[in-house]
Amino acid sequence: MREDFTSEEIARGRALRRRQVPWALAGRVAGLGLTLVLGLTPAGAGLVTWAGGLFGGSRTAQVLAGTAALVLLGQLLVLPFNARVRVVRREFGLVTQGWSGWAVDALRGLLLTLLLALPVVFGLYALTDRSPDGWWWPAAGLAALLAVALSFLHPLLIEPVFNRFTPMPDGDLRTALLELADRDAIRVRTVLVADASRRTTALNAYVSGFGATRRIVAYDTLLSTAEPREVELVVAHELGHVKHRDVLTGTVLGALGAAVAVVVLGLLTAWQPLLDAAGATDAADPRSLPLLAACAALIGAASGPAQAAVSRRIEARADRHALELTGDPGQFIAMQRRLAVANVSDVDPPRPLQLLFATHPSAVQRIAAARAWRPAHG
Repeated sequence: MREDFTSEEIARGRALRRRQVPWALAGRVAGLGLTLVLGLTPAGAGLVTWAGGLFGGSRTAQVLAGTAALVLLGQLLVLPFNARVRVVRREFGLVTQGWSGWAVDALRGLLLTLLLALPVVFGLYALTDRSPDGWWWPAAGLAALLAVALSFLHPLLIEPVFNRFTPMPDGDLRTALLELADRDAIRVRTVLVADASRRTTALNAYVSGFGATRRIVAYDTLLSTAEPREVELVVAHELGHVKHRDVLTGTVLGALGAAVAVVVLGLLTAWQPLLDAAGATDAADPRSLPLLAACAALIGAASGPAQAAVSRRIEARADRHALELTGDPGQFIAMQRRLAVANVSDVDPPRPLQLLFATHPSAVQRIAAARAWRPAHG
């Protein structure tokens, strides 16, 4: 570790982690706690009834107003924790956006969540109304289709909500990135630059889209900070995800996971002791909505470490692909060092945090892997 990072860089990354992780974890715990309290006690049923009563008290009003109330409460509860994390990151020079811009982004995120959640929950309770005992079978199929649709539509409809993208000007770097994709036999439609600098100083790049919509996206912060060869290494890593069909595989697994989760939710919400605790009669009762949300939150929390472990393996494979594609472990190590320093990363975080939450190998692990690769491939 000390071969690649100075004592000051190591201490700075650890200081950021120690200051922001407690707030981030507290926000997660608070959000999960609120969801469980509302879902496993009559308090949630009361909230749905009250919210629906504001709009006439019909079943449809209870479903839609109850969904909106749950989303709003959850967002409001975690807002102070997110704001505190933002303050910490700003002190470390990672935030460039003002509070008004942050508030606008939070509002955009809330509206997107409501635009997705309201029709989905409305459709779900339409199914429970038609078949209170077997609604989860058609709902599982629809959940899988929705997961696939969102994966395809995300780069086209959701990414532009938060960032502006401009074509990368013609030049040596753009040519090099396109040639890198050609050498990897990957068709890329265009190379775009995201205006990340209006929010952060962090560095990143990614490849998004499928087929004719696939594009390389680089943060403007990366282009203004890193050497061209380092940018190529970052993009080579992202091309590794495409080469190994990680996005497609993730989409398929996400669809299967969504379907299985819906079936599990159906079984849980059919268990009478849970319904009694939530103050609902059956799954068709809109008052079961908080129970549904609580069960979904528990499934998500329980599956998180496994998803993180799979993600770390995928990211390590993409690193190996970048090395194979470029044959340049020296620049790969330089790129990893630059990313870790610029993003104020803890280059060797505590193992429990790594196992539970990390979606990428640590900087030390990635650099060690690059050094191990070099002699094996001449």
